[in-house]
Amino acid sequence: MTVKPKFFVGQIVHHNRFDYRGVIVDVDASFQGTESWYDQVARSRPPKDQPWYRILVDGIDQETYVAERHLEPAPDTTPVSHPELLKLFNGFADGVYQHRTH
Repeated sequence: MTVKPKFFVGQIVHHNRFDYRGVIVDVDASFQGTESWYDQVARSRPPKDQPWYRILVDGIDQETYVAERHLEPAPDTTPVSHPELLKLFNGFADGVYQHRTH
């Protein structure tokens, strides 16, 4: 059974465990990382059979890979500051980034 993701590419989210904001750049229906990464990084052992998200972190040049259970819609939907934004998105309106089409 596939779980429908709660969040979408371009949405600004808040990581409720590590308290940072970011914008979603990719959604995986289930965990797509390696077992060694999961063992080292995913200390809280979030479910692998639920959606995971690639997120550009606001204010720093970093991308994270996060399980859905650690995310919530960000109360602050002002633009995110990240150097990769212009490569992936071509606009920002109503608190959402518009995905760049090739």
